[in-house]
Amino acid sequence: MIGSIARVVIYGLLGLVGLPIATTLLVLALSHAFDPRCGTPGDSGGCEMGAVSIGVLAALPGLAIGVALAIFQEWRKRQRG
Repeated sequence: MIGSIARVVIYGLLGLVGLPIATTLLVLALSHAFDPRCGTPGDSGGCEMGAVSIGVLAALPGLAIGVALAIFQEWRKRQRG
């Protein structure tokens, strides 16, 4: 039981950290690829702040996805065993 709880906590933390990093980098790469104004002196960091905002907003869904994945794995393990 403690192992299951530890796995849920670890997966939740990985989702809490991993998804925001991935979404921030993806949004930043896409904005620089498709908007020629990104990264220029007239931009004033707007593209970067947009990417960070989306990354911050992805933290709680990342936590939920990690916890749901761990719970699903525990459920499947109990179904088989």
